[in-house]
Amino acid sequence: MKIAIFGATGRVGRRVVNMAIRENIEVNALVRDIKKAEQIIPEASLIKGDVTNSKDIETTIQGCELVFSALGTDKTDTLSKAIPMIIHLMKKHQIARMITIGTAGILNSRLEENKFRFETNESKRRLTFAAREHLSVFKALSQSNLSWTILCPTYLPEGEAEGHIRYEPNFLPEGGKKITVGDTAQFAFQEIKSARFPHLRVGLSD
Repeated sequence: MKIAIFGATGRVGRRVVNMAIRENIEVNALVRDIKKAEQIIPEASLIKGDVTNSKDIETTIQGCELVFSALGTDKTDTLSKAIPMIIHLMKKHQIARMITIGTAGILNSRLEENKFRFETNESKRRLTFAAREHLSVFKALSQSNLSWTILCPTYLPEGEAEGHIRYEPNFLPEGGKKITVGDTAQFAFQEIKSARFPHLRVGLSD
């Protein structure tokens, strides 16, 4: 198996890369800083480039069976620019599966029907830019013919996998407050291997 990873040097992405390498899964990783990446994910096949550049995306996904994105927003419109290009190029190269890390804000609200959590008091975040960027990913994937899954962790502190993972399709598990980076990466890697939740957002908490 060979997978393409975007956001490979981030908190979740680097863990997923290293899990894949340990199980002899080949990884292509698009990175901006090769020297930094060589220290963090030395055994991946590194492609220097920009995720908003279609040629760099195409180089990264060629020959892969699955795309995993752990891209964040960083107060930029990177997601809303990159994901449509990734989807287009996946179709061109006949790659069917994509898994992304989203945010709990784009899960369905339990308080108000037909609203997302970030649109209601259920979300504690007052700033909505990041949620709207992730929402653009959800909409783009929903309109595609890909087999996609969006993993939506709640508050994501640093920490190793603790094994206490609750999950629920399209909603945040009741009372969910946090989930470690390690547990999120572990759940993501299992989804890469098993495809349990096609065409679903999955809320994650401890």
